[in-house]
Amino acid sequence: RNNEKLLAALSECAEGQRTARYWCVLVYLRHAEDPVPVIVQRSWEGEVLAHPRGEGGFGYDPLFWLPDQGMSVAELPSETKNRLSHRGRALHTLVDILKVAHG
Repeated sequence: RNNEKLLAALSECAEGQRTARYWCVLVYLRHAEDPVPVIVQRSWEGEVLAHPRGEGGFGYDPLFWLPDQGMSVAELPSETKNRLSHRGRALHTLVDILKVAHG
């Protein structure tokens, strides 16, 4: 249903002007009053397709086109999606920061 709304809202947009991005923000607090939380942000840039492609993923994945990959997120193998996605990269970065901070 949200995908249909998105496609309707962008129906007049020309190809190449349908840019999109996913955002992930992770915040790590050592305790409830932590004055210096660890904050990690990552985005995933793409374009919105005019029609869904692929069967995998969820949400907007069939509409989110990755020019560098030549496919939609819904067409990616799950291992590739996890490596490239905004969530996967944010989590990987947070884990790396915590490893350095806590040995």
